[in-house]
Amino acid sequence: MNEASFDVLKKMEESGKLKLRVYVMIAATRETLEKYTAEGILKTDHIHFRSFKFVADGALGSRGACLKHPYSDVYDKDHYGAMLYNYSFLEYAAELLNETGFQMNTHCIGDSANKAVLDLYAKNLKDLNLKRWRIEHAQVMDENDFYYFKKYAILPSVQPTHATSDMYWAGDRLGEGREKNAYAYKKLLQQNDMIALGTDFPVEDVNPMKTFYAAVVRKDAKGFPEGGYQIENALTREETLKGMTIWAAYFNFEEHEKGSIEVGKIADFVILNQDIMKIPEEYILKTYVEATYIGGEKVYSFE
Repeated sequence: MNEASFDVLKKMEESGKLKLRVYVMIAATRETLEKYTAEGILKTDHIHFRSFKFVADGALGSRGACLKHPYSDVYDKDHYGAMLYNYSFLEYAAELLNETGFQMNTHCIGDSANKAVLDLYAKNLKDLNLKRWRIEHAQVMDENDFYYFKKYAILPSVQPTHATSDMYWAGDRLGEGREKNAYAYKKLLQQNDMIALGTDFPVEDVNPMKTFYAAVVRKDAKGFPEGGYQIENALTREETLKGMTIWAAYFNFEEHEKGSIEVGKIADFVILNQDIMKIPEEYILKTYVEATYIGGEKVYSFE
């Protein structure tokens, strides 16, 4: 989120128009880092700001993700993708955020970008910690780098529809050896026994049922591929539901106020037309929201 969007959110809350609860990540520049770390963490009824978003590399589809070894499907055998931030800036930012208590959340797609940022996090976090710094996407991992998440309590925040959107060509970009550690949600979950799941809207569809379906079934809407894409890294329905609710709340420092229906927590919830924990997989994408409640107030009804 940029500064202008953040200002709009604050004005909407002041006027009573903001109904959603928003966990804000400000796009990281030297200016925004200096400005907002000086102002400190912001927590209101509807806005929670304590994190900055960094983009370490590009996307795999455009061959901009930064890989340790060249892409498998280009004539230029020296094409590795690229890092988008100067590493010295990331070092400066990590030190500042570690000192001021802000969360560092970094988009990492390629295995080289993941390794570089995990190294940087490890240098600052040093050991198990409560900083809850996140890797956003953790899309292509080296087999030897998964341990960082557990050793340094680094949290993977992923978007399951990336797997089912990319599965048609990911093997071409990566080759079989690297593809097996891409979109490895089960393996990432096993590091800290939790994983956060999101939609990645507007890059992917905003419908969270597609997130649920992709995480559990690992197929597209037509049922391809038979048996699911790299099904060994599918999540169970319970793991997926937790990744979209209570674990996601933990990633935002909000597990004591939201993420589950319990006495003492905020009454934010939806009512679905069917039980996604029990229905056959082919019916999951036919699920829709009948009603949405925020703070106990009905704000949406399907009619």
